[in-house]
Amino acid sequence: MQAASRESYATALARLEEYISRAEPSAVAATGAELLAVADLLRREVRLRRALSDPARAGADRTGLLTSVLSGKVGADTLDLLGTLVAGRWSAPSELLDGAERLGVQALLGSADRADELGEVEDELFRFGQVVAADPQLSNALSDPIAPVAQRAELVGMLLTGKARPATVRLVEAALAGFGGRSFSTALSRLVESAAERRDRQVAYVTVAAPLSEDEERRLSDRLAAIYGRAVAVKLTVDPAILGGASVRVGSDLYDGTILRRLNETRNALAKR
Repeated sequence: MQAASRESYATALARLEEYISRAEPSAVAATGAELLAVADLLRREVRLRRALSDPARAGADRTGLLTSVLSGKVGADTLDLLGTLVAGRWSAPSELLDGAERLGVQALLGSADRADELGEVEDELFRFGQVVAADPQLSNALSDPIAPVAQRAELVGMLLTGKARPATVRLVEAALAGFGGRSFSTALSRLVESAAERRDRQVAYVTVAAPLSEDEERRLSDRLAAIYGRAVAVKLTVDPAILGGASVRVGSDLYDGTILRRLNETRNALAKR
């Protein structure tokens, strides 16, 4: 986002956080779902998105347009938050869409936080990502940009309903819609990281050849926390193909100490002789 859009989003986010602090988790979750539904509407209706972000129109005019379109279709809290959003200045219509998506995601994460379920939602998102990555057929089905989002969401519902928290299911649906313009897998990872950020944690993606014990995982988390100066949520993937050692990715930092990497480096070195 450009500066004007960031300021407008920050204003709406502050209003959302105040709402989260006083509302019941179930109400916040319902508001989050409505915010994401409106984001879907803005994604489909380009003319509406342009009108609601048009800098030539006064903020009150844009808010009035929003109210005329959504009144009676979403709750009062949703309408209030969206009114705050569209009243601000936006550098581009796409950034208004991005702001609405982000606000919906933060509402769902906030509802899980208030219900003391945010850590579980974070883990469910990560584990579902692992399941999808391990099944090429499922990955292709969920990532297919040609298939309607509603059709792919139905598949997600079949897989997750009753097995994951409702907030998790709705966040996965947001990833299907391409949260932030990302691919499904990338959007899912960003949602995991957003959940961790709300818990004031950094995510470390760790790949090992064999499962770690709880004590080993805790020591690794503590070591990474000392390096990065904040608590670290370790997301573990077991892949026997790396043979041994570990690969650790934190943000843009990557440490690959796997035996597979060393063997590949040795093979490449010998091939050059």
